[in-house]
Amino acid sequence: MSSCQAWRSSAAHSCVLVALVCVAALCLVSLVREALKIDGVRDKCVLVTGCDSGFGNHVARQLDRRGFQVIATCMTEKGCSDLEAAASPNLRTVLLNLTDGASLDRVVELVRSVTGARGLWGLVNNAGRSIPIGPTEWMQVEDFKKVLDVNLIGMIDITLRLLPLVKRARGRIVNVASVMGRVALTGGGYALSKWGVESFSDSLRRDMRAFGVKVSVIEPGFFKTAVTNVDLIEADLLRLWNRLPQDIKDSYGDKYLENYVKAQSFAMSILCSKDISKVTWCMEHALTSRYPRTRYGAGWDAKLVWLPLSYCPTFITDFVICALPKPLAGTNISCLVQPVH
Repeated sequence: MSSCQAWRSSAAHSCVLVALVCVAALCLVSLVREALKIDGVRDKCVLVTGCDSGFGNHVARQLDRRGFQVIATCMTEKGCSDLEAAASPNLRTVLLNLTDGASLDRVVELVRSVTGARGLWGLVNNAGRSIPIGPTEWMQVEDFKKVLDVNLIGMIDITLRLLPLVKRARGRIVNVASVMGRVALTGGGYALSKWGVESFSDSLRRDMRAFGVKVSVIEPGFFKTAVTNVDLIEADLLRLWNRLPQDIKDSYGDKYLENYVKAQSFAMSILCSKDISKVTWCMEHALTSRYPRTRYGAGWDAKLVWLPLSYCPTFITDFVICALPKPLAGTNISCLVQPVH
C-alpha cells in the first residue's frame, strides 16, 4: 500500500471514529437533558380527559401518586366514582362530554376556580373513540362525524378554552394521537382524527413556543383498552354490514365479514400489549421533564414497525400493509388491523 493510500485509509477511519463519538455525545446529552425534572409538582394542576378506563384512568392515578393536583374527566358517573375510590382525596373528578358546549363550560369553570392565578400546568387530551371503524365503503358521513367530533373537534375545543390558563402557567399540553396518525391502516374516522391531532399539535407547538408552552404528542401502538375491545368492534362491524345494500354485500361475498372478523381477532391478539404503563410513562415524562420530547412512540410495534414504516416511500408502506392477513385471498380489501387510542 502506498503512503497516499495509507493516509486516505487512516483519514477515513478517523472520520468514522469522530462521527461515532459525536453520535454518542449527542445521545448522552439527550439522556441527561431528558432526566432533568421540574420542581414544585405539588403546586401544579393537571387536567386529564377520558379517565373512565385505559390510559386516562391509569395516568390520572399515576400523576396523583406523584403529587400533582389532578382533575380527571369521565363520561360516566361510575367512571368518576371508581376513580375516586382508587385515588387519593386530592384527585377531583368531573363529568365531561367533549361534544357538549355546556359540559365544556362547566369543566373550564372548575379548572379556573381550582387553579386561580397559577394557571393550568398540564392538559392531557386523552379522551377518544375508535368505532365506527372498518372498510371505507361501509361508512356513512355520520360515522365519520361521530369519531371526529370527539377525537379532533372536541380535543381542539377544550384546548382552545383552556389555553389561556396553560399560557399563564407556561405549562404543557399532551395530545394522545396514535400510530394511525402516521399510517392509516383501515377506514373510518379514527385515522383521520389522529392525523388531525398530529397536525393541530404541530401548529400549536410552534404558535405557543414564544409563550413558554410545550406541546407533546403521544403515538401509542396497539394496547388492550376499551378502545380496542374486539367484541365492541365486531358488534359495530356487524351493524355496518347489515345496513349495506345487497349489491354491495354481493361484491364482497357471503364469507367476507366472517373472515374479516377472524383475521382481525388474530391480528389484535398478536399486536395488543397489556402494559399500558408504556404509554402513561410517556405522558408523565412530557409533564415532568424540563425538556419534554416533541413526540413519544409507545409500544414495541410503534417503535419497530409502524413509525419506521411511516417514513418509507408510499409504495413500500402500501405493500407491507396490504400483505397483512386478508379475509379472502385475491380480493382487494382494506386492512384488517384495528387502531388503538
